[in-house]
Amino acid sequence: MDDRVERLVTELAPRLRLLRALAEEQHVTRVAERLGVPQPTVSRWLAELGRSLGAPVVVRSGRGVQLTRAGRLLTEAATQSLGALEPGCRRAAEETDPGGGHVAFGFLQTMSPWVPELLREFKARRPAVRFTLMQGAHPEVLAKLREGVVDLALTSPMPEEESGLLTCPWVEQELVLAVSAGHRLAARRRIRLAEVSDEEFVTTKPGYGLRQISERLCAAAGFTPRLAFEGDDVDTLRGLVSAGLGVALLPRADPGARGVVELAITPRPTRTVGLVWVSGRPVPAAGRAFRDFAIAHSHHARP
Repeated sequence: MDDRVERLVTELAPRLRLLRALAEEQHVTRVAERLGVPQPTVSRWLAELGRSLGAPVVVRSGRGVQLTRAGRLLTEAATQSLGALEPGCRRAAEETDPGGGHVAFGFLQTMSPWVPELLREFKARRPAVRFTLMQGAHPEVLAKLREGVVDLALTSPMPEEESGLLTCPWVEQELVLAVSAGHRLAARRRIRLAEVSDEEFVTTKPGYGLRQISERLCAAAGFTPRLAFEGDDVDTLRGLVSAGLGVALLPRADPGARGVVELAITPRPTRTVGLVWVSGRPVPAAGRAFRDFAIAHSHHARP
């Protein structure tokens, strides 16, 4: 914990830190040294807590002290409270950090090939910024965004305007039909989706944006796909296709995967992947810088 966060927590919750330190040290003098306060102050705080509780929170044990049962219960509550307070203080301190800060960023599993390059380019300009990354399906990413677990998300399909989320298109991805190199259609360059209505498909699990788009495209072509396998990430799906275990609707790869042939589809389907954040919720300074950078450099991510 850096000095500013330490000071914030100390100012907001000295008694909470006292109980947590006491549970670990079991010695008033060491606790006083750890908290940087006089020993009489620690003793007075413990006495005040006992009076407020109606029972002592510590008893003497040899040269140290031991928490009473009531003291242990209070300490458990204090530890849980600090678990929520410290991250909040950290984010509050980082909010005003002009050169560093922290970004919590969520994105689809299928965007894994593009995200590292985006982060590399941003970190080259803002090396002190730290990232926490969260990958998941479309509903999971949006849920984490609404809960405040992540500041920004890269997802598809784009949420509706009335969802309380703000969006900005980031990249338009062409979707292709991936077949194995030995597939009967591998020599073709372009097909209509109805031509594979009898094929077995491999796709992402229910809830993933790519699954929703695939089912919608197949329905528009007049069929419901027969599913052979469901997976979490595009690389796994391409491996299944390469092994001849099914065909798949996937974003065009750059470069193409070994053992997989990508066929253009008529009419040409695409999906829009966009940056999303919560309307009315301030985005930390580092998050704003990353959001602006990502929007300005979205063409770098085009496959």
